[in-house]
Amino acid sequence: MSFDRSLRRFGFVSGLITLTLLASCQVRPLYSEASGTGERLASVGFEQPHSRIDQVVRNHLIFLTSGGAGESAHPAYDVKLTTKSTASSIIDDEDDDNVSPTGIPLPGRVQVEGTYTITRINDGQILKSAKREVVSLIDVPGQGFAKLRAVRDAENRAARELAEFIRAEIAIVLSREPQPQTVWQK
Repeated sequence: MSFDRSLRRFGFVSGLITLTLLASCQVRPLYSEASGTGERLASVGFEQPHSRIDQVVRNHLIFLTSGGAGESAHPAYDVKLTTKSTASSIIDDEDDDNVSPTGIPLPGRVQVEGTYTITRINDGQILKSAKREVVSLIDVPGQGFAKLRAVRDAENRAARELAEFIRAEIAIVLSREPQPQTVWQK
C-alpha cells in the first residue's frame, strides 16, 4: 500500500509542477489585439528613400506595416533606413563578362544590406538599431541587358525579403512598448 500511496503523491506533485511551469509561460501572439502591435505598426513612418533599393524596401515596409492602407499621416515612430546592393559572381574568373566560353550562364549573387533605426518620435528615444543582409542567387547570362535585368530582379527579390525581416523586428520592438494608460473620467 505504501508504494501505491507514494506513486499517487509523485503523480500529484509532478502534475502540480507541470501546471506551474505551463502557467508561467509567457508565449503570446505577436499581433494579438490585446498587445496593440497592429495599431502601433500602422503608426510607423519611414524616412524618404535615397536610392532605388531604399524605395523598394520602403514601399514594401509601408504596405506590410499598414496592411495596404498607406503611410501614417501622424506617425508615432520613425524608421530611418539605408540600403546598399552588391552583385558578384560566385565563380572567380579572369574575364569580366562572367560568361563561360560555351555561353552557359554562370551563377552569381546579389547581396542587399540594410541598416535601420527605429525611433519613438515623442521623446526621440532610439528603440532599436540593426543591420540585416539578404542574398539572392542569380544566373548571369551573356547578353548585357539580360545581365542588368537579372541583377535588378534579384535586387527586388532581396529588397522585399529584407523588408519582411525588418517588419518582423519592428513588430517585436513595438510589442515590447508599454500600453498607453487609459484615464477614465466621470
